[in-house]
Amino acid sequence: MPAPERRDALRTLLRADGLDALLVTDLVGVRYLSGFTGSNAALVVDAAGPGGDVFCTDGRYTTQAAAEVGGLTTVIARACAVECARAVPAGTALGYESDHLTVDAHAALVAAAPGRHLRRAPGLVARLRTVKDDGEVEAVRTACALADEALAGLLADGGIAAGRTELDVALDLETRMRRLGASGPAFETILAAGTHSAIPHHRPTGAELRRGDLVKLDFGALVEGYHSDMTRTFVLGPPAGWQRDLYDLVAASQRAGCDALAPDVEIPAVDAASRDVIVDAGFGEQFVHGLGHGVGLQIHEAPWLSARGTGTIAAGQVVTIEPGVYLEGRGGVRIEDTLVVRADAAQSLTATTRELVEL
Repeated sequence: MPAPERRDALRTLLRADGLDALLVTDLVGVRYLSGFTGSNAALVVDAAGPGGDVFCTDGRYTTQAAAEVGGLTTVIARACAVECARAVPAGTALGYESDHLTVDAHAALVAAAPGRHLRRAPGLVARLRTVKDDGEVEAVRTACALADEALAGLLADGGIAAGRTELDVALDLETRMRRLGASGPAFETILAAGTHSAIPHHRPTGAELRRGDLVKLDFGALVEGYHSDMTRTFVLGPPAGWQRDLYDLVAASQRAGCDALAPDVEIPAVDAASRDVIVDAGFGEQFVHGLGHGVGLQIHEAPWLSARGTGTIAAGQVVTIEPGVYLEGRGGVRIEDTLVVRADAAQSLTATTRELVEL
């Protein structure tokens, strides 16, 4: 969906909320609505129509803005939020992203743009971004395919092996993704071996991988601003009985979560479908996080799949399903895929096998 159409969709939300305009200061939202990828910008979207839309960035990005932002009145200034607020007439009911604007930044708006009726309006752009258009889905699909390819190369070259350190393997994988065309990793790669695999978000260290270890690898690629996210758990050598049992349990939980993911299903019901498999096996207290999250221009974004989640699943959403069980002092297993919700079922965008792989 082109940026002008996205801004038009936002106008519908603004009118429904009784707002004359919205000041967008979250750079992810600015990118979504304008195409701009720089580090300083703000945008006003006018509920009445595109003629009142104003984009602002500073002088470092004059050339870049001209190339990326089309059809918008552009102002060049350092204090972008203030300049955009000044661009709307006095008396305007101006929404602002209270979940992103600091207290000091709000005070600066009040002082610099008197007469505007500032109103908290969190989450409006995020609501639009929850459902992905075809171009966004293809961008995530490309990022997932690149991550799959990088992992396949790492495995084929024996890159996950006893004697290598967690840091070595993580760096190797990230380098492979870059060489395949990623602009970088989607987030700091999690490589957790042995007892470290029981730490859900372990940061790689100089610890060496050892025969008999579970090796948990959570990673993704960043392609054209869109992220992928995948977790696989391997074992170095033949698995012990408890490792096989734990893996099979998490795999069954993940299949149940993926099968439950469909339009109009309540979000807590998706979480329950997956979580109940683990709870019924007696490991509910060792599944310590939500089931998944949205993926797109951010690695973690709405919708949030958990027991406390609200709303229903919608076609076009791109989300992860990632149950895990973590046994302190022994090891843990997590299996994660990125999926797109279609009208009839969910389709996985990650292709690496979900079977337990012995290395």
